[in-house]
Amino acid sequence: MLAGRILLVAFEGWNDATEAASGALRAISDQLKAQTLEAVDPEDYYDFQFSRPMLELDDDGNRTLSWPGTELLQASKAGIKANPGAENLFLLIGTEPSRRWLSFATEVMEMVQDREIDAVVMLGAMLADVPHTRPMPIFKSSQNAAMQQMFGLEKSKYEGPVGILTVLSQAFEAEGIPVLSIWGSVPHYVHNTQNPKASLGFLSELSALTAMEFDTAALAETAFEWERSIDEISESDDEMASYIEQLETSRDAYESELASGDAIARELERYLNDRPEAEGKG
Repeated sequence: MLAGRILLVAFEGWNDATEAASGALRAISDQLKAQTLEAVDPEDYYDFQFSRPMLELDDDGNRTLSWPGTELLQASKAGIKANPGAENLFLLIGTEPSRRWLSFATEVMEMVQDREIDAVVMLGAMLADVPHTRPMPIFKSSQNAAMQQMFGLEKSKYEGPVGILTVLSQAFEAEGIPVLSIWGSVPHYVHNTQNPKASLGFLSELSALTAMEFDTAALAETAFEWERSIDEISESDDEMASYIEQLETSRDAYESELASGDAIARELERYLNDRPEAEGKG
């Protein structure tokens, strides 16, 4: 379990298929009635032809513009009162910047250092060959030795193009702030809509890491409706239904192999633990 002042990070865009990661943090933000502590100037980092501002109507029917950006948030007093421990939880939520990533990372780092953050959890989601009917597969990694030992993690061996999450991770690690990355795999055949079921999976992981209980009732209901809507579509599309069935079979077989591997590992550990005693009796 993570202790101290924890920062949770998610960015819409390349790092976040179906907004699964950012959706989870926005659900936490809503629950904690989070307030913005600091925000970057969107003019400095965003190409508005790529990440366009959104026109919205307020409660009085007035037109307002919502600009892409990145905000550092913390629970309000009311949110902390309802969720003890939330005073040590910070959220960094935004849209992946279009330019000046090094300057962006420097500005974010200043925000984090000002709050004396002890650990960072990065959330990302990728499209993959996984079925929507199964829990979201999760991959966790860390480049920090203490994190690896605490959670039984390995270093990421990925090489290739990266997003802003990796850039920020490198910056945090260079300053001695440990980073744990959590990546979820979401169905590639349902990529044009938000995935609340995946967001729910992230909330479960974060709850275990932070020992905080998040209210998941509303998100669980939305996730149920989302899954049911995909089921209804597949029921009228034989090709899609067949493909999903293949993914389910492959996923179940993989999970079965993992379970078998865990059982073998436990037996091996028991054997090794018992071996010195057995040899001593010989």
